[in-house]
Amino acid sequence: MQNMKRRGALLATTSALALTLAACSSGEADEAGGTASGPDGAEPITIGVHSGWEEGIAVSYLWEHILTEAGYEVELETADAGVVFTGLAQGDYDVNFDTWLPLTHASYLEQYGDDLEELGMWLEEAPLTIAVNEDAPIDSLDELAENADLFGNRIVGIESGAGLTKQVQDEVIPTYGLEDMEFAISSTPAMLAELEAATDAGENIAVTLWEPHWAYDAYPIKNLEDPEGALGEPDDIFTYGTKGFSEEYPEVAEMIGSFTMEADQLHSLENLMFNKNGGEDPAASVDAWLEENPDVLSELGVA
Repeated sequence: MQNMKRRGALLATTSALALTLAACSSGEADEAGGTASGPDGAEPITIGVHSGWEEGIAVSYLWEHILTEAGYEVELETADAGVVFTGLAQGDYDVNFDTWLPLTHASYLEQYGDDLEELGMWLEEAPLTIAVNEDAPIDSLDELAENADLFGNRIVGIESGAGLTKQVQDEVIPTYGLEDMEFAISSTPAMLAELEAATDAGENIAVTLWEPHWAYDAYPIKNLEDPEGALGEPDDIFTYGTKGFSEEYPEVAEMIGSFTMEADQLHSLENLMFNKNGGEDPAASVDAWLEENPDVLSELGVA
């Protein structure tokens, strides 16, 4: 895979952090017999990134910035989730920041768990949702059927093969008596285009969505409550390393263990990276986001 190095000028707001971490880390590495080239005297850190998973791409580039500032050499490699977990178990990748549990990635943990190391949960509750415009006259899915006409009798969906689509078809629609509404299965870009058009026009709209997603930062929307739990329990997002990661990179493991992120912080980063900047040069988007949010590293627990 192509090695995607961090580019752009280092930010003044994080330079002090980098110098402090690098100085302390280098000193400890020297005491342990390490080399001056890496704070832990270790090899470059390879981050395995799930292809197409925007939250994981955003956070991986954020951590590339953090670790580069702290004196580490970092490589990002993108692959399908199955390839990433296989590589993580085999030691081809060192760390992955986008493991969804207890449901989405459970099968990989069952298969490879003995060769992986949990490093910490950084985002609590990543739910599947039905979202509506923020000023919609309802707040719960159990109000949608009787107000269907206000939403054009439509729920705008995403791809037919998505797990979210199946959950809405099999659970949400029968649970809340939405059979008379059209479930317009389309694609994620088409859904987002309809969402943007409706919110710009001040119209009601109901869409299938999930958190984290940049749409929550880009558009005035809210999630409908799901009192019957038809959308299922939300996952949390964890960081996993290859077995022995914390021994090879003790300071990095400690930093990762203290890292937490709020959904609105991630939505903001994703919105800048994938919506406003179109996914071009994610490293530059991270730099710009940190410049706009100079205290965010302290808030994330890594400063």
